[in-house]
Amino acid sequence: MTLATEFPIAAFTPSRAREVNARQLPVLKTERLLLRTPSSSDVPAMVKLAGDRRVAENTARIPHPYTAADGERFLAEANRQGSGATFAIVLDGAMIGACGVDARSDGAELGYWIGVPFWNRGYATEAIRAVIDYGFGELGHEALQAGARVSNPASRRVLEKCGFQWTSVQLCRIRAINSAAPIDRFRLDRGLWASLKAWAKARQVA
Repeated sequence: MTLATEFPIAAFTPSRAREVNARQLPVLKTERLLLRTPSSSDVPAMVKLAGDRRVAENTARIPHPYTAADGERFLAEANRQGSGATFAIVLDGAMIGACGVDARSDGAELGYWIGVPFWNRGYATEAIRAVIDYGFGELGHEALQAGARVSNPASRRVLEKCGFQWTSVQLCRIRAINSAAPIDRFRLDRGLWASLKAWAKARQVA
């Protein structure tokens, strides 16, 4: 999981990014997954999956333990006007994780998490490629940033498979462990993304 957001681009340029409202996000379909706006029906899955310490400790903001109140708080803050785009990752009708682009003052950031039962099946790479396409294509960003804990090689491999290039190591506060930890920082710019468009493009289905 990357460290960008609770669930999950060159410097963020508000004039170039389209404003996103929670009720207006498209539904993206990949080969095996649907990406859609998170809803209150996802809270039990969030509590179960994001509540796993193995997930929480590899993100910056997910608390541990994770409660229904945390899930409702996340839903209240996700996809506010102009704040980026956050998608639930859905497999066979059930939420298995989340991903998105978080607009920040120091640049827009890509983030994601996947529930432990769904690790090592390629779902993260599939979902992240769809969000990357959305970030560059629909939101109009020039680059995406992301981070992964140094102790989390699987997440670094996902970012590298999606074209992200390593830039530095930084310390980041990890809420679940109440401490700071070193993270690898990555960046993907529009030019490199365009050259890597061999992956299958997600389709908007709603």
